[in-house]
Amino acid sequence: MPIRRRGHWLWAGVDVAALFAAMFAAAFLRYDFDLEYTFSGPVAMTALVAAVMHLAIGSLIGPYVVGHLRGSYEEIVDIGRTVGIWSLVLFVVGLVSPWAQAPRSLPIIGGALAALAMFGARFFLRAARTRPGGVEDAERRVIVFGAGEGGRQIIRALVRDPSSGLVPLALVDDDPRKRRLKIDGVRVMGTRDDLVDLADRLRATTLVVAIPEADSSLLTELRDLAAAAGMDVLVLPPASQILGAAGSSDLRSLDVADLLGRRPIELDKSAIAECLQGKVVLVTGAGGSIGAEMCRQISLFGPARLVMLDRDESALHAAQISVTGHGLLDGDDVVLADIRDLERLHEVFGQHQPDIVFHAAALKHLPLLERYPQEAWKTNVVGTLNVLRAAQRSGVRTFVNVSTDKAANPSCVLGYSKRVTERLTATFADADDNTYVSVRFGNVLGSRGSVITGFTAQIDRGGPVTVTHPEVERYFMLIPEACQLVLQSAAIGRDGEVMVLEMGSPVKIDEVARTLISMSGRTDIDIAYTGLRPGEKMSEELFAPGESIKATDHPLVSSVDVPRLSAAAVDTATHASPEASAAWMRSAAT
Repeated sequence: MPIRRRGHWLWAGVDVAALFAAMFAAAFLRYDFDLEYTFSGPVAMTALVAAVMHLAIGSLIGPYVVGHLRGSYEEIVDIGRTVGIWSLVLFVVGLVSPWAQAPRSLPIIGGALAALAMFGARFFLRAARTRPGGVEDAERRVIVFGAGEGGRQIIRALVRDPSSGLVPLALVDDDPRKRRLKIDGVRVMGTRDDLVDLADRLRATTLVVAIPEADSSLLTELRDLAAAAGMDVLVLPPASQILGAAGSSDLRSLDVADLLGRRPIELDKSAIAECLQGKVVLVTGAGGSIGAEMCRQISLFGPARLVMLDRDESALHAAQISVTGHGLLDGDDVVLADIRDLERLHEVFGQHQPDIVFHAAALKHLPLLERYPQEAWKTNVVGTLNVLRAAQRSGVRTFVNVSTDKAANPSCVLGYSKRVTERLTATFADADDNTYVSVRFGNVLGSRGSVITGFTAQIDRGGPVTVTHPEVERYFMLIPEACQLVLQSAAIGRDGEVMVLEMGSPVKIDEVARTLISMSGRTDIDIAYTGLRPGEKMSEELFAPGESIKATDHPLVSSVDVPRLSAAAVDTATHASPEASAAWMRSAAT
Protein backbone atom coordinates (compact mmCIF):
# COMPACT_ATOMS: atom_id res chain seq x y z
CA MET A 1 0.00 0.00 0.00
CA PRO A 2 1.44 3.43 -0.91
CA ILE A 3 2.78 5.42 2.04
CA ARG A 4 0.31 8.26 1.48
CA ARG A 5 -2.63 5.81 1.42
CA ARG A 6 -1.38 4.16 4.62
CA GLY A 7 -1.35 7.63 6.19
CA HIS A 8 -5.03 8.07 5.33
CA TRP A 9 -6.01 4.85 7.10
CA LEU A 10 -3.72 5.53 10.05
CA TRP A 11 -5.76 8.66 10.63
CA ALA A 12 -8.92 6.63 10.11
CA GLY A 13 -7.80 4.45 13.03
CA VAL A 14 -7.15 7.52 15.16
CA ASP A 15 -10.60 8.87 14.27
CA VAL A 16 -12.35 5.57 15.12
CA ALA A 17 -10.60 5.51 18.49
CA ALA A 18 -11.69 9.10 19.08
CA LEU A 19 -15.24 8.17 18.03
CA PHE A 20 -15.49 5.27 20.53
CA ALA A 21 -14.06 7.46 23.29
CA ALA A 22 -16.52 10.23 22.42
CA MET A 23 -19.55 7.91 22.38
CA PHE A 24 -18.70 6.41 25.78
CA ALA A 25 -18.00 9.91 27.16
CA ALA A 26 -21.42 11.07 25.89
CA ALA A 27 -23.09 8.06 27.54
CA PHE A 28 -21.14 8.71 30.75
CA LEU A 29 -22.61 12.23 30.82
CA ARG A 30 -26.08 11.04 29.80
CA TYR A 31 -26.27 8.41 32.58
CA ASP A 32 -25.00 10.78 35.32
CA PHE A 33 -21.58 9.13 35.50
CA ASP A 34 -22.94 5.58 35.97
CA LEU A 35 -20.27 3.22 34.62
CA GLU A 36 -22.59 0.21 34.37
CA TYR A 37 -24.94 1.94 31.93
CA THR A 38 -22.05 3.72 30.20
CA PHE A 39 -20.35 0.52 29.08
CA SER A 40 -23.55 -1.33 28.30
CA GLY A 41 -24.28 -3.30 25.15
CA PRO A 42 -26.61 -0.69 23.52
CA VAL A 43 -23.98 2.03 23.84
CA ALA A 44 -21.26 -0.22 22.45
CA MET A 45 -23.54 -1.28 19.57
CA THR A 46 -24.29 2.37 18.71
CA ALA A 47 -20.58 3.23 18.78
CA LEU A 48 -19.75 0.24 16.57
CA VAL A 49 -22.41 1.14 13.98
CA ALA A 50 -21.26 4.78 14.05
CA ALA A 51 -17.64 3.69 13.47
CA VAL A 52 -18.58 1.51 10.49
CA MET A 53 -20.66 4.33 8.99
CA HIS A 54 -17.84 6.83 9.62
CA LEU A 55 -15.32 4.67 7.77
CA ALA A 56 -17.70 4.01 4.89
CA ILE A 57 -18.73 7.64 4.44
CA GLY A 58 -15.20 8.91 5.05
CA SER A 59 -13.73 6.64 2.35
CA LEU A 60 -16.34 7.76 -0.18
CA ILE A 61 -16.73 11.52 0.34
CA GLY A 62 -14.82 12.29 3.52
CA PRO A 63 -11.28 12.88 4.76
CA TYR A 64 -9.83 9.51 3.66
CA VAL A 65 -10.41 10.04 -0.07
CA VAL A 66 -7.55 12.51 -0.64
CA GLY A 67 -4.48 13.60 1.28
CA HIS A 68 -5.20 16.83 3.14
CA LEU A 69 -2.82 19.19 4.87
CA ARG A 70 -3.39 18.26 8.50
CA GLY A 71 -5.74 20.69 10.21
CA SER A 72 -6.53 22.46 6.95
CA TYR A 73 -9.90 24.03 6.26
CA GLU A 74 -10.64 21.36 3.62
CA GLU A 75 -9.95 18.48 6.03
CA ILE A 76 -12.06 20.03 8.78
CA VAL A 77 -14.98 20.42 6.36
CA ASP A 78 -14.66 16.76 5.27
CA ILE A 79 -14.61 15.54 8.88
CA GLY A 80 -17.55 17.73 9.85
CA ARG A 81 -19.58 16.51 6.86
CA THR A 82 -18.81 12.84 7.58
CA VAL A 83 -19.66 13.05 11.30
CA GLY A 84 -22.75 15.13 10.58
CA ILE A 85 -24.15 12.54 8.16
CA TRP A 86 -23.85 9.51 10.41
CA SER A 87 -24.97 11.44 13.51
CA LEU A 88 -28.12 12.60 11.76
CA VAL A 89 -28.88 9.17 10.28
CA LEU A 90 -28.50 7.38 13.65
CA PHE A 91 -30.57 10.06 15.38
CA VAL A 92 -33.44 9.71 12.87
CA VAL A 93 -33.30 5.89 13.07
CA GLY A 94 -33.37 6.11 16.86
CA LEU A 95 -36.50 8.28 16.70
CA VAL A 96 -38.31 5.84 14.40
CA SER A 97 -37.13 2.60 15.99
CA PRO A 98 -35.10 2.28 19.21
CA TRP A 99 -33.12 -0.54 17.61
CA ALA A 100 -30.11 -0.38 19.95
CA GLN A 101 -32.09 0.69 23.04
CA ALA A 102 -29.51 3.46 23.52
CA PRO A 103 -30.45 7.09 24.35
CA ARG A 104 -31.69 8.91 21.25
CA SER A 105 -29.44 11.88 22.05
CA LEU A 106 -26.32 9.69 22.01
CA PRO A 107 -25.51 10.07 18.26
CA ILE A 108 -25.83 13.86 18.47
CA ILE A 109 -23.81 14.39 21.66
CA GLY A 110 -21.34 11.64 20.76
CA GLY A 111 -20.96 12.97 17.23
CA ALA A 112 -20.20 16.48 18.48
CA LEU A 113 -17.59 15.17 20.94
CA ALA A 114 -16.09 12.91 18.25
CA ALA A 115 -15.72 15.79 15.82
CA LEU A 116 -14.04 17.90 18.49
CA ALA A 117 -11.64 15.07 19.31
CA MET A 118 -10.77 14.55 15.63
CA PHE A 119 -10.21 18.27 15.15
CA GLY A 120 -8.11 18.46 18.29
CA ALA A 121 -5.83 15.59 17.25
CA ARG A 122 -5.09 17.29 13.95
CA PHE A 123 -4.55 20.73 15.45
CA PHE A 124 -2.18 19.24 18.02
CA LEU A 125 -0.11 17.57 15.29
CA ARG A 126 -0.15 20.74 13.17
CA ALA A 127 1.03 22.86 16.13
CA ALA A 128 3.77 20.35 16.96
CA ARG A 129 4.98 20.32 13.37
CA THR A 130 4.96 24.07 12.96
CA ARG A 131 6.90 24.99 16.10
CA PRO A 132 10.20 26.61 15.16
CA GLY A 133 13.00 24.13 15.58
CA GLY A 134 16.67 23.73 14.88
CA VAL A 135 17.43 27.25 16.08
CA GLU A 136 20.97 26.55 17.17
CA ASP A 137 21.83 24.87 13.87
CA ALA A 138 19.98 27.43 11.74
CA GLU A 139 21.84 28.82 8.79
CA ARG A 140 20.07 32.19 9.22
CA ARG A 141 18.34 33.35 12.40
CA VAL A 142 15.44 35.59 11.44
CA ILE A 143 13.48 38.49 12.91
CA VAL A 144 10.31 39.23 10.95
CA PHE A 145 9.09 42.83 10.75
CA GLY A 146 5.33 43.02 10.35
CA ALA A 147 2.77 40.83 12.16
CA GLY A 148 0.02 41.38 9.59
CA GLU A 149 -1.12 38.95 6.93
CA GLY A 150 2.27 39.01 5.18
CA GLY A 151 4.00 38.18 8.46
CA ARG A 152 1.59 35.33 9.18
CA GLN A 153 2.18 33.78 5.77
CA ILE A 154 5.96 34.12 5.99
CA ILE A 155 6.20 32.72 9.54
CA ARG A 156 4.10 29.70 8.60
CA ALA A 157 6.06 29.16 5.40
CA LEU A 158 9.41 29.28 7.23
CA VAL A 159 8.50 26.97 10.12
CA ARG A 160 7.13 24.41 7.65
CA ASP A 161 10.12 24.59 5.34
CA PRO A 162 13.32 23.75 7.25
CA SER A 163 15.18 23.46 3.94
CA SER A 164 14.97 27.23 3.49
CA GLY A 165 17.64 27.65 6.18
CA LEU A 166 15.62 30.52 7.68
CA VAL A 167 14.40 30.03 11.25
CA PRO A 168 12.11 32.75 12.68
CA LEU A 169 12.96 33.75 16.23
CA ALA A 170 10.75 36.79 16.81
CA LEU A 171 8.28 39.22 15.29
CA VAL A 172 8.54 42.99 15.45
CA ASP A 173 5.56 45.28 14.83
CA ASP A 174 4.85 48.93 15.62
CA ASP A 175 1.16 48.28 16.39
CA PRO A 176 0.79 48.20 20.20
CA ARG A 177 -2.31 46.01 19.86
CA LYS A 178 -0.12 43.18 18.59
CA ARG A 179 2.05 42.99 21.70
CA ARG A 180 2.33 39.38 22.91
CA LEU A 181 0.70 38.10 19.71
CA LYS A 182 1.99 34.65 18.72
CA ILE A 183 2.03 33.15 15.25
CA ASP A 184 2.91 29.45 15.18
CA GLY A 185 4.96 29.83 18.34
CA VAL A 186 6.79 32.99 17.22
CA ARG A 187 5.99 35.96 19.47
CA VAL A 188 5.90 39.71 18.84
CA MET A 189 8.77 40.97 21.00
CA GLY A 190 8.82 44.71 20.35
CA THR A 191 8.74 47.54 17.84
CA ARG A 192 11.31 48.83 15.40
CA ASP A 193 12.87 50.78 18.27
CA ASP A 194 13.75 47.45 19.90
CA LEU A 195 15.18 45.91 16.73
CA VAL A 196 18.90 46.45 17.38
CA ASP A 197 18.78 45.23 21.00
CA LEU A 198 16.58 42.29 20.04
CA ALA A 199 18.93 41.26 17.25
CA ASP A 200 21.88 41.33 19.65
CA ARG A 201 20.02 39.30 22.28
CA LEU A 202 18.78 36.66 19.84
CA ARG A 203 21.96 36.67 17.72
CA ALA A 204 19.78 37.27 14.67
CA THR A 205 21.42 37.37 11.26
CA THR A 206 18.53 38.36 8.99
CA LEU A 207 15.67 40.84 9.04
CA VAL A 208 12.67 39.84 6.91
CA VAL A 209 10.36 42.74 6.03
CA ALA A 210 6.97 41.05 5.64
CA ILE A 211 5.05 44.10 4.43
CA PRO A 212 4.53 43.78 0.65
CA GLU A 213 3.47 47.42 0.29
CA ALA A 214 6.24 48.93 2.43
CA ASP A 215 7.29 52.28 0.98
CA SER A 216 10.84 53.39 0.29
CA SER A 217 11.17 55.53 3.44
CA LEU A 218 10.26 52.59 5.73
CA LEU A 219 12.59 50.24 3.87
CA THR A 220 15.45 52.73 4.07
CA GLU A 221 14.97 53.11 7.84
CA LEU A 222 14.81 49.34 8.36
CA ARG A 223 17.91 48.83 6.22
CA ASP A 224 19.83 51.29 8.40
CA LEU A 225 18.60 49.60 11.60
CA ALA A 226 19.53 46.19 10.23
CA ALA A 227 22.98 47.45 9.24
CA ALA A 228 23.49 48.79 12.77
CA ALA A 229 22.58 45.34 14.12
CA GLY A 230 24.76 43.48 11.62
CA MET A 231 21.80 41.87 9.85
CA ASP A 232 21.13 41.49 6.16
CA VAL A 233 17.65 42.29 4.84
CA LEU A 234 15.15 40.25 2.86
CA VAL A 235 11.87 41.73 1.66
CA LEU A 236 8.56 40.63 0.27
CA PRO A 237 8.01 42.22 -3.13
CA PRO A 238 4.84 44.26 -3.78
CA ALA A 239 1.65 42.18 -3.59
CA SER A 240 1.14 42.47 -7.36
CA GLN A 241 4.31 40.41 -7.87
CA ILE A 242 3.31 37.58 -5.50
CA LEU A 243 1.32 34.63 -6.80
CA GLY A 244 -0.94 33.18 -4.11
CA ALA A 245 0.21 33.01 -0.50
CA ALA A 246 3.64 34.47 0.28
CA GLY A 247 6.36 31.91 0.92
CA SER A 248 10.09 31.68 1.54
CA SER A 249 10.73 31.54 -2.22
CA ASP A 250 9.19 35.01 -2.59
CA LEU A 251 11.75 36.63 -0.30
CA ARG A 252 14.54 38.51 -2.05
CA SER A 253 17.34 40.87 -1.17
CA LEU A 254 16.69 44.58 -0.91
CA ASP A 255 17.41 46.41 -4.15
CA VAL A 256 17.80 50.04 -5.10
CA ALA A 257 14.27 50.21 -6.51
CA ASP A 258 12.93 49.35 -3.04
CA LEU A 259 14.97 52.13 -1.46
CA LEU A 260 14.29 54.86 -4.02
CA GLY A 261 11.05 54.26 -5.81
CA ARG A 262 8.76 51.78 -4.15
CA ARG A 263 5.46 53.11 -2.83
CA PRO A 264 1.86 51.95 -2.89
CA ILE A 265 -0.18 53.32 -5.80
CA GLU A 266 -3.97 53.36 -5.43
CA LEU A 267 -5.59 53.43 -8.86
CA ASP A 268 -9.15 54.10 -9.88
CA LYS A 269 -9.28 50.85 -11.82
CA SER A 270 -12.90 51.25 -12.77
CA ALA A 271 -12.10 54.56 -14.52
CA ILE A 272 -9.11 53.02 -16.30
CA ALA A 273 -11.14 49.98 -17.33
CA GLU A 274 -13.91 52.20 -18.66
CA CYS A 275 -11.30 54.09 -20.68
CA LEU A 276 -9.53 51.03 -22.14
CA GLN A 277 -11.89 48.08 -22.10
CA GLY A 278 -13.13 47.10 -25.54
CA LYS A 279 -11.09 49.85 -27.23
CA VAL A 280 -8.38 49.66 -29.89
CA VAL A 281 -5.23 51.01 -28.22
CA LEU A 282 -2.03 51.94 -30.08
CA VAL A 283 1.29 52.53 -28.31
CA THR A 284 4.21 54.19 -30.11
CA GLY A 285 7.69 53.39 -28.85
CA ALA A 286 6.27 50.06 -27.66
CA GLY A 287 9.73 48.48 -27.64
CA GLY A 288 11.15 50.90 -25.07
CA SER A 289 11.11 50.38 -21.32
CA ILE A 290 8.15 52.69 -20.75
CA GLY A 291 6.26 51.65 -23.88
CA ALA A 292 6.62 47.92 -23.20
CA GLU A 293 5.46 48.25 -19.60
CA MET A 294 2.51 50.35 -20.74
CA CYS A 295 1.57 47.58 -23.17
CA ARG A 296 1.71 45.02 -20.36
CA GLN A 297 -0.46 47.19 -18.12
CA ILE A 298 -2.95 48.00 -20.89
CA SER A 299 -3.37 44.31 -21.76
CA LEU A 300 -4.70 43.68 -18.23
CA PHE A 301 -7.70 45.94 -18.84
CA GLY A 302 -9.15 44.00 -21.75
CA PRO A 303 -8.71 46.22 -24.82
CA ALA A 304 -10.38 45.00 -28.00
CA ARG A 305 -6.93 45.13 -29.61
CA LEU A 306 -3.50 46.36 -28.58
CA VAL A 307 -1.26 47.63 -31.37
CA MET A 308 2.47 47.97 -30.57
CA LEU A 309 4.41 50.30 -32.89
CA ASP A 310 8.18 50.79 -32.98
CA ARG A 311 10.98 51.22 -35.51
CA ASP A 312 13.23 48.75 -33.64
CA GLU A 313 12.34 45.20 -34.74
CA SER A 314 14.27 43.52 -31.91
CA ALA A 315 12.56 45.70 -29.33
CA LEU A 316 9.17 44.88 -30.87
CA HIS A 317 9.99 41.19 -30.67
CA ALA A 318 10.82 41.48 -26.95
CA ALA A 319 7.68 43.54 -26.29
CA GLN A 320 5.44 41.00 -27.99
CA ILE A 321 6.95 38.16 -25.95
CA SER A 322 6.41 40.07 -22.69
CA VAL A 323 2.77 40.86 -23.51
CA THR A 324 1.53 37.78 -25.37
CA GLY A 325 4.03 35.09 -24.39
CA HIS A 326 5.19 34.51 -27.96
CA GLY A 327 7.37 36.40 -30.42
CA LEU A 328 6.14 35.22 -33.78
CA LEU A 329 5.85 38.78 -35.13
CA ASP A 330 3.19 37.58 -37.55
CA GLY A 331 0.10 39.32 -36.20
CA ASP A 332 -1.51 42.72 -36.48
CA ASP A 333 -0.53 43.51 -32.89
CA VAL A 334 3.01 44.55 -33.91
CA VAL A 335 3.73 47.33 -36.42
CA LEU A 336 7.18 48.22 -37.71
CA ALA A 337 7.12 51.94 -38.50
CA ASP A 338 9.07 55.15 -37.93
CA ILE A 339 7.19 58.14 -36.53
CA ARG A 340 9.33 60.38 -38.77
CA ASP A 341 7.39 58.97 -41.75
CA LEU A 342 4.00 60.73 -41.89
CA GLU A 343 2.73 58.76 -44.89
CA ARG A 344 3.46 55.47 -43.13
CA LEU A 345 1.67 56.66 -39.98
CA HIS A 346 -1.44 57.58 -41.98
CA GLU A 347 -1.37 54.08 -43.44
CA VAL A 348 -1.06 52.46 -39.98
CA PHE A 349 -3.74 54.60 -38.35
CA GLY A 350 -6.07 54.10 -41.31
CA GLN A 351 -5.68 50.33 -41.06
CA HIS A 352 -6.08 49.96 -37.29
CA GLN A 353 -8.40 52.89 -36.50
CA PRO A 354 -7.22 53.24 -32.87
CA ASP A 355 -9.52 54.73 -30.25
CA ILE A 356 -6.68 55.59 -27.86
CA VAL A 357 -3.03 56.42 -28.55
CA PHE A 358 -0.19 56.48 -26.03
CA HIS A 359 2.74 58.25 -27.68
CA ALA A 360 5.90 57.09 -25.91
CA ALA A 361 8.34 57.11 -28.85
CA ALA A 362 11.14 59.64 -28.32
CA LEU A 363 14.87 60.19 -28.14
CA LYS A 364 15.77 60.86 -24.51
CA HIS A 365 19.53 60.85 -23.88
CA LEU A 366 20.43 64.40 -22.92
CA PRO A 367 24.16 64.47 -23.86
CA LEU A 368 23.55 62.93 -27.31
CA LEU A 369 20.72 65.33 -28.09
CA GLU A 370 22.91 68.27 -27.02
CA ARG A 371 25.42 67.13 -29.66
CA TYR A 372 22.83 66.23 -32.30
CA PRO A 373 19.84 68.56 -31.78
CA GLN A 374 18.57 67.95 -35.32
CA GLU A 375 17.78 64.35 -34.28
CA ALA A 376 15.67 65.67 -31.40
CA TRP A 377 13.93 67.93 -33.90
CA LYS A 378 13.20 65.10 -36.34
CA THR A 379 11.98 62.53 -33.79
CA ASN A 380 10.67 64.40 -30.78
CA VAL A 381 9.17 67.41 -32.55
CA VAL A 382 8.35 66.42 -36.14
CA GLY A 383 7.71 62.79 -35.18
CA THR A 384 5.21 63.82 -32.49
CA LEU A 385 3.52 66.23 -34.91
CA ASN A 386 3.22 63.36 -37.39
CA VAL A 387 1.58 61.11 -34.79
CA LEU A 388 -0.78 63.94 -33.78
CA ARG A 389 -1.82 64.50 -37.39
CA ALA A 390 -2.38 60.79 -38.04
CA ALA A 391 -4.41 60.53 -34.83
CA GLN A 392 -6.56 63.52 -35.71
CA ARG A 393 -7.25 62.31 -39.25
CA SER A 394 -8.33 58.84 -38.05
CA GLY A 395 -10.54 60.22 -35.26
CA VAL A 396 -8.59 59.04 -32.20
CA ARG A 397 -10.75 59.72 -29.12
CA THR A 398 -7.94 59.99 -26.53
CA PHE A 399 -4.31 60.93 -27.23
CA VAL A 400 -1.68 60.81 -24.47
CA ASN A 401 1.74 62.35 -25.11
CA VAL A 402 4.40 61.02 -22.71
CA SER A 403 6.56 63.98 -21.66
CA THR A 404 9.29 64.57 -19.06
CA ASP A 405 10.05 66.81 -16.11
CA LYS A 406 12.80 68.34 -18.24
CA ALA A 407 10.01 70.09 -20.19
CA ALA A 408 9.29 72.23 -17.11
CA ASN A 409 11.40 75.40 -17.39
CA PRO A 410 13.67 73.58 -19.90
CA SER A 411 17.41 74.14 -20.15
CA CYS A 412 18.47 71.41 -22.59
CA VAL A 413 17.60 70.21 -26.09
CA LEU A 414 15.67 67.25 -24.68
CA GLY A 415 13.62 69.60 -22.50
CA TYR A 416 13.05 72.08 -25.32
CA SER A 417 11.85 69.38 -27.71
CA LYS A 418 9.48 67.83 -25.17
CA ARG A 419 8.11 71.23 -24.17
CA VAL A 420 7.31 71.81 -27.83
CA THR A 421 5.42 68.49 -27.94
CA GLU A 422 3.35 69.56 -24.92
CA ARG A 423 2.41 72.79 -26.70
CA LEU A 424 1.60 70.99 -29.96
CA THR A 425 -0.58 68.44 -28.14
CA ALA A 426 -2.49 71.26 -26.47
CA THR A 427 -3.08 72.85 -29.89
CA PHE A 428 -4.62 69.68 -31.30
CA ALA A 429 -6.89 69.52 -28.25
CA ASP A 430 -8.61 72.69 -29.48
CA ALA A 431 -9.40 71.25 -32.92
CA ASP A 432 -12.27 68.91 -31.96
CA ASP A 433 -14.09 67.28 -29.06
CA ASN A 434 -11.55 64.50 -28.62
CA THR A 435 -9.11 64.52 -25.67
CA TYR A 436 -5.42 65.34 -26.14
CA VAL A 437 -3.24 65.46 -23.02
CA SER A 438 0.43 65.22 -22.06
CA VAL A 439 1.84 63.45 -19.01
CA ARG A 440 5.00 64.79 -17.36
CA PHE A 441 7.20 62.75 -14.99
CA GLY A 442 10.86 62.30 -14.06
CA ASN A 443 13.48 59.56 -14.11
CA VAL A 444 12.26 55.99 -14.20
CA LEU A 445 14.24 53.35 -12.34
CA GLY A 446 15.38 50.46 -14.50
CA SER A 447 14.58 51.99 -17.88
CA ARG A 448 17.10 51.45 -20.65
CA GLY A 449 20.01 53.82 -20.31
CA SER A 450 18.93 55.00 -16.85
CA VAL A 451 21.44 56.04 -14.21
CA ILE A 452 20.88 52.75 -12.36
CA THR A 453 21.91 50.56 -15.27
CA GLY A 454 24.90 52.83 -15.97
CA PHE A 455 26.12 52.74 -12.37
CA THR A 456 25.62 48.97 -12.16
CA ALA A 457 27.74 48.44 -15.28
CA GLN A 458 30.50 50.66 -13.86
CA ILE A 459 30.46 48.72 -10.57
CA ASP A 460 30.68 45.42 -12.45
CA ARG A 461 33.77 46.75 -14.26
CA GLY A 462 35.39 47.69 -10.95
CA GLY A 463 34.65 51.42 -11.04
CA PRO A 464 34.93 54.24 -10.77
CA VAL A 465 31.27 55.28 -10.67
CA THR A 466 30.93 58.66 -12.38
CA VAL A 467 28.59 61.25 -10.85
CA THR A 468 28.32 64.71 -12.33
CA HIS A 469 28.11 66.60 -9.02
CA PRO A 470 27.75 65.57 -5.35
CA GLU A 471 24.65 67.79 -4.93
CA VAL A 472 22.80 66.99 -8.16
CA GLU A 473 19.39 65.41 -7.49
CA ARG A 474 16.58 63.90 -9.51
CA TYR A 475 13.05 62.57 -9.13
CA PHE A 476 12.65 58.80 -9.36
CA MET A 477 9.83 56.32 -9.69
CA LEU A 478 9.44 52.71 -10.78
CA ILE A 479 8.44 51.78 -14.33
CA PRO A 480 5.16 50.06 -13.28
CA GLU A 481 4.19 53.00 -11.05
CA ALA A 482 4.86 55.54 -13.79
CA CYS A 483 2.90 53.54 -16.37
CA GLN A 484 -0.04 52.97 -14.02
CA LEU A 485 -0.30 56.68 -13.39
CA VAL A 486 -0.05 57.40 -17.12
CA LEU A 487 -3.07 55.12 -17.61
CA GLN A 488 -4.82 56.93 -14.77
CA SER A 489 -4.05 60.26 -16.45
CA ALA A 490 -5.58 58.97 -19.67
CA ALA A 491 -8.77 58.17 -17.79
CA ILE A 492 -9.05 61.51 -15.97
CA GLY A 493 -7.09 63.81 -18.33
CA ARG A 494 -8.39 67.28 -19.08
CA ASP A 495 -8.32 68.22 -22.72
CA GLY A 496 -5.27 70.29 -23.64
CA GLU A 497 -3.63 70.15 -20.22
CA VAL A 498 -0.37 68.60 -19.03
CA MET A 499 -0.88 66.01 -16.31
CA VAL A 500 2.01 66.02 -13.83
CA LEU A 501 2.69 62.91 -11.76
CA GLU A 502 3.58 63.19 -8.08
CA MET A 503 7.18 62.02 -7.85
CA GLY A 504 7.81 62.26 -4.11
CA SER A 505 11.02 63.89 -2.94
CA PRO A 506 14.07 64.22 -5.20
CA VAL A 507 17.04 61.97 -4.42
CA LYS A 508 20.71 62.87 -4.70
CA ILE A 509 22.43 60.93 -7.49
CA ASP A 510 25.47 60.62 -5.24
CA GLU A 511 23.29 58.74 -2.72
CA VAL A 512 22.06 56.41 -5.45
CA ALA A 513 25.65 55.62 -6.43
CA ARG A 514 26.71 54.97 -2.84
CA THR A 515 23.66 52.76 -2.22
CA LEU A 516 24.44 50.65 -5.27
CA ILE A 517 28.09 50.31 -4.27
CA SER A 518 27.09 49.30 -0.74
CA MET A 519 24.60 46.73 -2.00
CA SER A 520 27.21 45.24 -4.33
CA GLY A 521 29.40 44.35 -1.35
CA ARG A 522 32.41 45.96 -3.04
CA THR A 523 34.65 48.14 -0.91
CA ASP A 524 37.10 49.10 -3.63
CA ILE A 525 34.78 51.20 -5.80
CA ASP A 526 35.43 54.94 -5.95
CA ILE A 527 33.13 57.77 -7.06
CA ALA A 528 34.48 60.26 -9.59
CA TYR A 529 32.78 63.65 -10.06
CA THR A 530 32.78 64.82 -13.66
CA GLY A 531 30.91 68.12 -13.44
CA LEU A 532 27.51 69.08 -14.84
CA ARG A 533 27.11 68.51 -18.56
CA PRO A 534 25.79 71.20 -20.93
CA GLY A 535 22.05 71.66 -20.43
CA GLU A 536 21.93 69.84 -17.08
CA LYS A 537 20.33 71.35 -13.98
CA MET A 538 21.39 70.76 -10.42
CA SER A 539 17.75 69.92 -9.58
CA GLU A 540 14.89 69.13 -11.93
CA GLU A 541 11.50 70.79 -11.69
CA LEU A 542 8.04 69.33 -12.20
CA PHE A 543 6.42 72.72 -12.80
CA ALA A 544 7.63 75.77 -14.68
CA PRO A 545 7.56 79.19 -13.02
CA GLY A 546 4.15 80.78 -13.49
CA GLU A 547 2.29 77.52 -14.15
CA SER A 548 -0.98 77.34 -12.23
CA ILE A 549 -1.14 73.93 -10.54
CA LYS A 550 -4.59 72.36 -10.38
CA ALA A 551 -5.76 69.26 -8.53
CA THR A 552 -7.38 66.38 -10.39
CA ASP A 553 -9.55 63.45 -9.39
CA HIS A 554 -6.45 61.50 -8.33
CA PRO A 555 -4.20 62.64 -5.43
CA LEU A 556 -0.98 61.69 -7.26
CA VAL A 557 -1.81 63.58 -10.45
CA SER A 558 -1.91 67.38 -10.90
CA SER A 559 -2.45 69.40 -14.06
CA VAL A 560 -1.25 72.64 -15.65
CA ASP A 561 -2.15 74.59 -18.76
CA VAL A 562 0.46 75.22 -21.45
CA PRO A 563 0.44 77.82 -24.22
CA ARG A 564 -0.46 76.57 -27.68
CA LEU A 565 1.97 76.25 -30.60
CA SER A 566 0.63 75.94 -34.12
CA ALA A 567 1.62 73.06 -36.39
CA ALA A 568 2.30 75.63 -39.10
CA ALA A 569 5.12 77.08 -36.99
CA VAL A 570 6.83 73.69 -37.12
CA ASP A 571 6.13 73.22 -40.82
CA THR A 572 7.71 76.54 -41.78
CA ALA A 573 10.77 76.17 -39.58
CA THR A 574 14.03 75.58 -41.43
CA HIS A 575 17.23 74.43 -39.78
CA ALA A 576 20.40 74.92 -41.75
CA SER A 577 22.60 73.76 -38.87
CA PRO A 578 22.42 71.91 -35.55
CA GLU A 579 22.76 75.25 -33.78
CA ALA A 580 19.74 76.58 -35.68
CA SER A 581 17.69 73.53 -34.64
CA ALA A 582 18.55 74.03 -30.99
CA ALA A 583 17.86 77.76 -31.19
CA TRP A 584 14.44 77.26 -32.76
CA MET A 585 13.37 74.68 -30.17
CA ARG A 586 14.66 76.89 -27.36
CA SER A 587 12.63 79.79 -28.68
CA ALA A 588 9.49 77.66 -29.23
CA ALA A 589 9.77 76.14 -25.75
CA THR A 590 9.50 79.52 -24.10
